[in-house]
Amino acid sequence: MSKITVTIPHKDEIQKTYESYNGVLTEIKDNIEAKLKSSIKLASMPTYKSRIKSFNSYYRKVLRLKAEEVACRGKLVALTDMMGIRIICAFMEDLHNVEQQVKDLFDVKEVEYKGSGQNFREFGYESIHVLVAIPDDCMPEHCDVEIPANIVCEIQIRTILQDAWAEVEHELIYKTEFTPFDMPLRRKLASINASLSLADTIFQEIRDYQNKLQMETAARRESFYEKVDETTSEVSPEKKAKKKEIARISPFVRGTIDDMLLEAIHAHNNGELDKAILIYTQILESTPVPPAPVLSVVFKHRGMAYFASNDYDNALKDFTSSVENDSNGFRSYYFMGIVYSVKSDYENAVKYFTKSLEINEFQSHARFRRAVALSKIGENEKALEDISAAEAMGLKDEDLTILKNKIIKKMGIGM
Repeated sequence: MSKITVTIPHKDEIQKTYESYNGVLTEIKDNIEAKLKSSIKLASMPTYKSRIKSFNSYYRKVLRLKAEEVACRGKLVALTDMMGIRIICAFMEDLHNVEQQVKDLFDVKEVEYKGSGQNFREFGYESIHVLVAIPDDCMPEHCDVEIPANIVCEIQIRTILQDAWAEVEHELIYKTEFTPFDMPLRRKLASINASLSLADTIFQEIRDYQNKLQMETAARRESFYEKVDETTSEVSPEKKAKKKEIARISPFVRGTIDDMLLEAIHAHNNGELDKAILIYTQILESTPVPPAPVLSVVFKHRGMAYFASNDYDNALKDFTSSVENDSNGFRSYYFMGIVYSVKSDYENAVKYFTKSLEINEFQSHARFRRAVALSKIGENEKALEDISAAEAMGLKDEDLTILKNKIIKKMGIGM
């Protein structure tokens, strides 16, 4: 009989070699994860999972893919997924943002979009897999083994729901080497995957809506402050001449109260004040009556629209209604102080600026506006206290400096 030649080393030898690299692989993986955590920036910071491939999993894969290389005894055969780091994001919009940041950080060898081509009847998980070379600053300082030149780390990028499905699918199918041929079972799995994908899409739509609302609200608030500056005598001519560009976005599809509110704010920002007031009024008169917190917000927004229309009496009524529905509405109290200032009723202006500051004392602009009102009624020492507080909170405003110098000169301080 001819002698059988065994070219593949014993499993124990392969295991011994692989496990001798565990410390090195772990250190590299930890260094890359630390680099990612310190560098990846998102509004909603991701979470991380990492692992070194288990020997049994490594052994099955290396025999399947690289049996010839295993014949080199004592040498580590590098697989692309020996080191894995998973970046788990809250929203779909974060995925490609993270992908780009990873590409900026590392030398990328390959990018694979798993599941991107599957149809709705399939149930495989979706994930972005990025293979990166190991940068010098992530290599171990001291190493007793030879690190393969072609070694890489696999970085997976997923949403929370994509990761949840991948974990379940791994337990149900991959670990058990089970491929369902039964059509009802396949439909169930596909249905679960589709539901999670739909949930991801809905979460992203809600996130988009929130971003739009925040942008429009910020733009509306900026236009309100511009209007305040225009109607305040202390503002320097140079500042009045400066007009800030406000970011504009398209309105959201009309439907719910949230949609109507966003449409109203968008109209407000575009100077369509009558339209904005009409939509705010429709919300306030809707059935069933919105809850108090919603009423408070809508009254505040409509009050700002009235203010922009120079209808100060209706603006005051709406700001009053806003705080009646939310006694902690410090911004509405502040806006009431603004209206009274414009109407030259400085006693009431001080009263309502004070109410606002009692709820939230860390408002530099409220301090400044109260200082203006206090100076109008001869309370110069209190006005200087507010100016000092506003400066301590970091307010740098030429009008604040003008007012401060005017009061100092009037009081003869330092002269």
